[in-house]
Amino acid sequence: MFRCGIAYPRCRWIMPLLLLFAIIFDIIAIAATSGWVEDENAKSHYASMWEECRGRNDQWDCRSLMEFSWAQAVAALMIIGLLILILAFIVSILAMCKITPSLMTLTAVLLIIVVIIQIIALIIYPVKFNELIFEGNYYYTWAYGFGWGATIISIGCAILFCCLPAYEDHLQGNGKVKYIYSSA
Repeated sequence: MFRCGIAYPRCRWIMPLLLLFAIIFDIIAIAATSGWVEDENAKSHYASMWEECRGRNDQWDCRSLMEFSWAQAVAALMIIGLLILILAFIVSILAMCKITPSLMTLTAVLLIIVVIIQIIALIIYPVKFNELIFEGNYYYTWAYGFGWGATIISIGCAILFCCLPAYEDHLQGNGKVKYIYSSA
């Protein structure tokens, strides 16, 4: 997979660590109350995954976005994606402890499902927001970016978990050492 002396047994715990970061990013994106979107000019309108607020300073008029079916779908997809991501994290730890190719493949499949679910949610939100609530220029904030960050990390981990079963011997420390330089 990687040449030039990477130590597979020592580096195998990077994958579950990356999944832990994806879980943290997802939790930040779902729990963010400061908004996924805010207006450009006066900072008088913002919307999170759960609600939208209008106003200024300390006088905000907030209403729940959960009355819209698209917002319910986004919330459900993000939460389901988070739960599957947590399951993939647990399976990845088991896969790395026992070095089982079938568990690595299962982790990759779970991550692919997470990626599909979260991409759908992260595309529905801006499309429907622009369609129903849009009234000027808006910026997508860091909280929305954390949702994409978790999805991108999941894509990378899914690809790597698909490749890892081919390097089972190296992960267990049984692989033949390959030297870059050999004397003749």
